[in-house]
Order: sequence, then structure tokens, then C-alpha cells
Amino acid sequence: MDYDPPPGGAPVPPFLAKIRAHARPPAPPALVALDGPNPLYIPPPPPAVEEDVVPPENFAAVTSGVYRSGFPKKRNFKFLETLQLKTVLTLVLEDYPEANLEWCQDQDIQFMQFGIPGNKEPFDNIPEDVICSALVAILDRRNHPLLIHCNKGKHRTGCLIGCIRRLQSWSLTSIFDEYRRFSAPKSRAVDQQFIDLFDLSPVWDEVMSPAGGGLANLPPWRMLTLPLRLAAQRSAMEKEKGERDERERRRREAVAVAGAALIEPQPAIDIVTELVAR
Repeated sequence: MDYDPPPGGAPVPPFLAKIRAHARPPAPPALVALDGPNPLYIPPPPPAVEEDVVPPENFAAVTSGVYRSGFPKKRNFKFLETLQLKTVLTLVLEDYPEANLEWCQDQDIQFMQFGIPGNKEPFDNIPEDVICSALVAILDRRNHPLLIHCNKGKHRTGCLIGCIRRLQSWSLTSIFDEYRRFSAPKSRAVDQQFIDLFDLSPVWDEVMSPAGGGLANLPPWRMLTLPLRLAAQRSAMEKEKGERDERERRRREAVAVAGAALIEPQPAIDIVTELVAR
């Protein structure tokens, strides 16, 4: 224990002398052997910090080739790149941010904007023709994988997803349950009414128009239900395609058989004759 004696050579107090008598001497500093079997440990450099892969708010898979979310931000770009998107479909009315447009361009993603207002009664209503055009784009599998989003991924996106579920013949109970799960805690009765009353006939008419993708480009959704007239037409197209594929298969087999017949067989080698000749 270090102690500075009192000035003037004053005697040390008894209690302090006793403490000093029983104090342990300080331990010498530890020596590190640099040339021994245990050299000085140098910690490895810290690992490189990678950018986090963060999904957007309210992100979820809707069905094969279709996703939903809130508005993508810059921190979500790395996650979205893992989806290998072909299309970003937004429902916001405002101008799209330049950073998002540049990201879409860098990733070779086509950008579609079907701007609609929020379904807030009594003044703002979702225009059915815009929802119809958005559904036509979604029903074209050439646009997949596709991301649908609005600001929060709740109400406008929920209405569009509800109409997709109508196309997939979901029950209204299941449709409204899904809508409320994503729109909580502010579910809107007018949104659910819009989903219930939305007319699907114009969607199919536009799908079959020159601007639509037609039956050949419909996505392979198992529960996608077509109107009777289109279902019969699609069955006829599938039957014709099957017959065409069968004719092509038979043609290839015939060509293979004919090609094999043109190849002359190699003459057999007479071992005895060869040995006699030698």
C-alpha cells in the first residue's frame, strides 16, 4: 500500500502502521512471452457487416407469383431482390419516389401505377375501372413475380387482394377474415362492401381483349374460376394443344427411326480371316 508520510517527520498513527504491516506487497506486472509457445494473442478482424434483409411492412405471399406489402423503402430493396420480381404494381396516387424508380430500372423491373384513393366514406370511393385494369395485369403471368403495394399495405391493397380471392372462388367469410387480419386495427366496412359487390365480368372481358393477356397467359392458380363460356374455350384450347403436342411427338419419333435406318451397319470382323492374312 502506498503511503506518503506526514510532513515534518510526524509519527505514523498506530492504526495506519498496523494496516501497513499486514498489507500484501503489490504483484509484479505479468510478463508476456513473445517467443515462447504462447505468443501474444492478436484477435481476428471483425467480420464484414452485411446489409440487413428486411421485408416491407405488411409483406406476405398472396398466391403463386404474387406478393403484397406496404410501401417499399430503401432498406427493403435487398429483400425484394431475393424475390426476382418482374413487376411492381402500386396503388398510390402520388408521384413515385425517384429512388424507387431507379431501383426498378436497375433491377429490370417494370413499374405499373394504378392510383386509387382510399375508400373513405362519404366522399372517396375506389374506382372500379382502375381495379379492373389492375386485375387484368395481375392475371397475366408474364408479369409475374409481381408485388402489389399501397402506403401501408392495408386498405387499398386489401381491396385488390379481396377481388383476387373472388376470382379464386374464396368464400366471403375467408376473404373478410384475411382483409381484417391485414387492416387491423382499422378495418373499414366500406372496403368489405366494395369487395362483395365488385363485378368480375368486365375483368374477363378485358382479359380477352387485345389489351389483355388472353387465356393462354392466365396464371396456373388451382382455384382460378373462369366463366362458363371461357372455361369451355379454355378446355378446347388445352385439347388442341395436347393433340398438337402428340403430333409433334410422333413426328420426332418417325424422324429418329428414319435416321437410324439410313445409317449403314458396320461389317463384322472375321477374326480367322484376319489371322490367316497376317
